[in-house]
Amino acid sequence: MGEYTLQQLEQWNDKIEAIARQEGLDYYEQEFEICSYEDMLCYEAYVGMPAHYSHWSYGKVYEKKKTLYRYNLVGLPYEMVINSNPCIAYLMKDNTLLLQILTIAHVYGHNDFFKNNRLFAQGTRAEITVEMFKNHADRIRSYIQDPSIGYEKVERILDAAHALRFQISRVVGEKPLSDAEKKDRMLQQYYEDIKINSPLEQKKEISYPDMNRIPLQPTDDLVQFLIDYGRLEDWEKDILQIVRKETNYFIPQIETKIMNEGWASFWHYRILNQLELPQQLHIEFLNRHNQVIRPFYGSLNPYYVGFKIFEDIEKRYGRDKIFEVRGMERDASFIRKYLTEEICRELNLFEYAKKGSFYIIEEIADDKGWKSIRDTIANSVGMSSMPSIQVVEMSQRDRTLKLNHDFDGRELELRYAYETLKHLATLWDGKIQLTTIINNAEKVIVCDENKKVTMTGVLIT
Repeated sequence: MGEYTLQQLEQWNDKIEAIARQEGLDYYEQEFEICSYEDMLCYEAYVGMPAHYSHWSYGKVYEKKKTLYRYNLVGLPYEMVINSNPCIAYLMKDNTLLLQILTIAHVYGHNDFFKNNRLFAQGTRAEITVEMFKNHADRIRSYIQDPSIGYEKVERILDAAHALRFQISRVVGEKPLSDAEKKDRMLQQYYEDIKINSPLEQKKEISYPDMNRIPLQPTDDLVQFLIDYGRLEDWEKDILQIVRKETNYFIPQIETKIMNEGWASFWHYRILNQLELPQQLHIEFLNRHNQVIRPFYGSLNPYYVGFKIFEDIEKRYGRDKIFEVRGMERDASFIRKYLTEEICRELNLFEYAKKGSFYIIEEIADDKGWKSIRDTIANSVGMSSMPSIQVVEMSQRDRTLKLNHDFDGRELELRYAYETLKHLATLWDGKIQLTTIINNAEKVIVCDENKKVTMTGVLIT
C-alpha cells in the first residue's frame, strides 16, 4: 500500500458512504479487509468464506488460479463480497488508490442488492451466514477426526454430494415437506377436485392418489430425497444436508449474477462521478470502469449487460423503477422484461450454434431476431443453465431409482451424466435409471450397483 494509507481509504469510504445514503441505497453494516493476492486466491477458492470445510476440490481451484495468475493468463477480482450481516468485503492491497475507491463504491452496490433483493430475503439469513459456514466446517472436521469414519470416507461422500449439489429445489427458500404434510396436501387437492366437478356436469376421471408411492409426487430435490430415503448413516446424511444448505445459500447469487453485477457497476459509476476526483484519478476511473463493463467476445459480460439495462430502465421509467426492479426480479425475468431491441442492437448481440464442425450465426438483433436472442439468454441464465432432474419413483421391490431429465431442447452432456450417475450410485443402494432425450429419441441410461453404465443396451463403461 505504498501510494495510500488506511486513513486515506477510511476518508474515501466515508465520502462514498455519504453519497450512497443520499442516493437511497440501503445496506448492511459494511466491513472491509485488506488482503494480499495470495489471500485473495484463498478466499476465491473457498467462495469468500472466512471458515469453510476442507475438500480437495478447493485446493485444486487454488492451485489452478495461482498458476494462471503467476503466468499472467488471468487477473484477480478487484474485490470479493459476502452476503452476510455485517457484510464482509475483501480488497487486494496491491490495488491502486483509485481501484480501491472504485471497488469500495462497487461493494456498497452489492451490499444494497443483498439486503433488498427478494431472493436473498427469502433464501438466506445474512445474520448467521458466517456462523453457519463455521459450524459446517467444524462438523466436517469432527467426522474426519472420528476414528470410526476418517478422511477417506468423508471425502467419498463429499465427492458424491458435490456432484449432485445443484439437484435440489429451485424454489428459493422452499422448505422440504414431511411425508405427512405431502399426504395432507394430496388429499386436500383430491377432495377439492371432487367439489369443483359438479354432479350435474360431465365428471372427469378423478383417481384417488397412491399414498404408498415413493416419492408421493415427482420431486426435483434429489439431494433431499437421498437424505429421506437413502440407506445412509446419520453422519453421511448430515454431510448431504450441509452441502444442500450451502448450495441453497448460493442459489440467489447464481440466479441474479447479471442483475447484481450490473447494479453494483451502475452505482460505482454514479458515486464516483459525484466524488470530484482529482484529474489523474478521474482518468484512471474512466479507464477502469470501461475495463469492467467492456463486452466479451463470444460470451456475455454480466457487468456490461446489467449496467446497460439498468441505465435504460432509469432513462425510460425513472429513478424509483430501478429500485423496484432491483428488489423484485431475477436474471431470467430481468432479461425477459427489460432487454429491449435497442439494447440488443447497441450491445451487438447475436445467437450462434455449432453445426457439425462449424459455428453458424442463427439470429441477429433485427426486428424479429432480437426476441429469439432475448429468450435464449433468459432461458440459459442462473439455474436454468443446469439440467433439471426429477425423482419419479423408487421401486419398493428392488429399490430401483427412476429419474427423468426435464428436457427443454438441450441434451445432456453424456460424459458428465455418466460420471454423475456413478456418484449417485455411491449414495444409493440400488439400480438407477435416467430417462432423457438424445437425437430426438427417448433413451434410458442405467447405472447398476457396481457403477457400470449402459444406455438402452449399449455398455458405456
